[in-house]
Amino acid sequence: MNGGAVHLFVFDTMADWEAAYAIAGINNPQFQLAPGRYHVTTAGTSREMVTTIGGVRIQPEVALSDVSPSASAMLILPGGESWERGANLEAVDKARDFVSAGVPVAAICAATLALARVGLLDDREHTSNAPEYLTASGYRGACLYRSLPAITDRKVITAAGMSPIDFAYEIFKVLNLYSSAALEAWYALFKHGDASRYYELARPMQE
Repeated sequence: MNGGAVHLFVFDTMADWEAAYAIAGINNPQFQLAPGRYHVTTAGTSREMVTTIGGVRIQPEVALSDVSPSASAMLILPGGESWERGANLEAVDKARDFVSAGVPVAAICAATLALARVGLLDDREHTSNAPEYLTASGYRGACLYRSLPAITDRKVITAAGMSPIDFAYEIFKVLNLYSSAALEAWYALFKHGDASRYYELARPMQE
């Protein structure tokens, strides 16, 4: 996996918490195999300010139309109400470009519905908020639905909206961000509140 920008799609009504663990881990060099290898770049349908569902105002750094799979390590698509209304078509088109180019795409919650609508989940194992949630899209991949918090199949990551930690875990694996020990220590800490493996990692840095 090449380094560089991990593009985070930002838009009005974006569910800000769903990608929060992922982007914090990517931008925090602590315990990374190659600190600074990646950085998060926000991308919007334009450079105009957007407001998340939590009221956070974000100024996109780049326009989505200027994002190329060849210059990106991953496209992250957080959930949000606008997906369910059929909005964010530019982001769906960009996701197709990324998949065609073999560059990872990570979608959570309502963004998985958008991927299903355009057939990107027809032939991949995937998950979402519930099987019935995706059935409404008319997609043909229902037999490949897996009742898991998050899953990766051929560089497409999908996750349920209530599973931002598992979403980040899959993203970190695909990016090869951490060693296995560091990844499992991170997951144990944030998923289960078990800090023991984290302290084992941190001890050499404190000595």
